[in-house]
Amino acid sequence: MHAVVKRRREPGAGFEDVDRPSVGRSEVLVQMKRTSICGTDVHIWDWNHWAQNRVKTLPIIFGHEFCGEVVEIGEGVTKVSVGDLVSAETHIVDGTCYQCKNDRMHICKNMKILGVDTDGVFAEYVRLPEMNAMKLPDGVDINLGSVLEPLGNATFTVFGSECEDDIKGKNVVVAGCGPIGLMAIAVLKVLGAGKVIATELGSEEVRLSLAKRLGADVVLDASMGTDRLVKTVMEHTDGNGVDVALEMSGAAPALKQVFQMLTPGGRVSILGLYNDPVALDINNAITFKSATVYGITGRRMFRTWDQMRELLKNDDFKAKLTSIITHTLPIRDIEAGMELIRTKQAAKVSLEPEW
Repeated sequence: MHAVVKRRREPGAGFEDVDRPSVGRSEVLVQMKRTSICGTDVHIWDWNHWAQNRVKTLPIIFGHEFCGEVVEIGEGVTKVSVGDLVSAETHIVDGTCYQCKNDRMHICKNMKILGVDTDGVFAEYVRLPEMNAMKLPDGVDINLGSVLEPLGNATFTVFGSECEDDIKGKNVVVAGCGPIGLMAIAVLKVLGAGKVIATELGSEEVRLSLAKRLGADVVLDASMGTDRLVKTVMEHTDGNGVDVALEMSGAAPALKQVFQMLTPGGRVSILGLYNDPVALDINNAITFKSATVYGITGRRMFRTWDQMRELLKNDDFKAKLTSIITHTLPIRDIEAGMELIRTKQAAKVSLEPEW
């Protein structure tokens, strides 16, 4: 089969003909119908500092966001059938560790990530554990199906807690309007959030435009400076600050800013990843504000997927999400897609299986 393979510890990757995976017990084989490029894929392609420290074994087929059709099932598989369209939960877990046994599979002690630790979806076929094959909800096409994994990140960040947080009527700031931040805006609006304030660098025209299209009530230029930015958010919330802050950018200044924007008793969910340790005034940012802080990784398995299924019953929500896919290319042009993401000319790039 055709595949995009990372073989050497240097920038780039290549197209190769490799063996089609065989399935074992409780595994399924899925034919890729659509895949999309994540920032993680760009890191691996570029072989930057993160990739050099995170990717342990080469060669590897990378890519993890996709939709495909089940073409073969192994012994004992009952959850999906041949012909089903599926996406993937990309956290592959052991199911036996302390975290898994305590309803925290998404942070399994021995977790492997599809397309990072095991062969991924930039290929004609991918092998998945049965439990990781997530059937597409009714009315979800293959384009939208290919971005359900990052939608899960956004959904988990919005809900935050182990119990469903009541978002309705609450004022929220979304710091960082990359694809997952944009998805979070759409999730917030369909859940009935009060005022949704989005912050992003003024130079990011594509992201700012999409933030408005997806329903942000206020879109602010994050480069205006901390004092002015925090003051403006306070003005839009009658001086109270936001009830919920979602830090999606991975920028240290943004992390500090969202705590300043937060109302006492509010909640911060942090999805952004930072290049270096961040110094934070814990006393004033968290303790004296009685703030609740959640670190977000992956998706709750499988509560987040259930929450997404409910959200995806809304046709307007689905249409808004689809607008985040700004470019569609054949997978043979994957390098051009990487450049679109790298230069922030695109939000999401979808790849068709045209080799």
